[in-house]
Amino acid sequence: MLSGKAHKFGDGISTDHIIPGRYAHLRSNLPELARHVLEDADPDFVTKVKPGDFVVGGNNFGLGSSREHAPLVIKMAGVSAILAKSVARIFFRNAINLGLPVLICNTDKIDDGDVLEVDLAEGTVRDRTNGSVLTFGRIPDVMLRILEEGGLIPYITKHGDFKL
Repeated sequence: MLSGKAHKFGDGISTDHIIPGRYAHLRSNLPELARHVLEDADPDFVTKVKPGDFVVGGNNFGLGSSREHAPLVIKMAGVSAILAKSVARIFFRNAINLGLPVLICNTDKIDDGDVLEVDLAEGTVRDRTNGSVLTFGRIPDVMLRILEEGGLIPYITKHGDFKL
């Protein structure tokens, strides 16, 4: 069970919003880069986010260039999962490979600051602030195992193979 506060963003949050281009030179210093995550979408995000919190987006979260660092610095900031109405395919794949769950659900009923509980195996999001329960598609077992190990590389390192 994942639990934390929602940090709500709108539609079209791009990888440029997640990692502003002016900080591209920090790619070799990921902790410093993580201090600027989502700065252009919410300048105060890094001071508000706490370990276990959630990023909640609208449509087309993570669109733009394939910046593998984008989901990584979100995870490094302490975010336990991303919830969005839709997500750019390559961002989704990068996030799962890095061990960051991306959950597709209708985020309209979630407000900024709501306390959420997410059950990855059950496929539910419980909003403890307003009482609503949202569902997301069942995560395939192989993806759950990758997420449980912290990403694809830790999974393969531990198991020595990738079995479907």
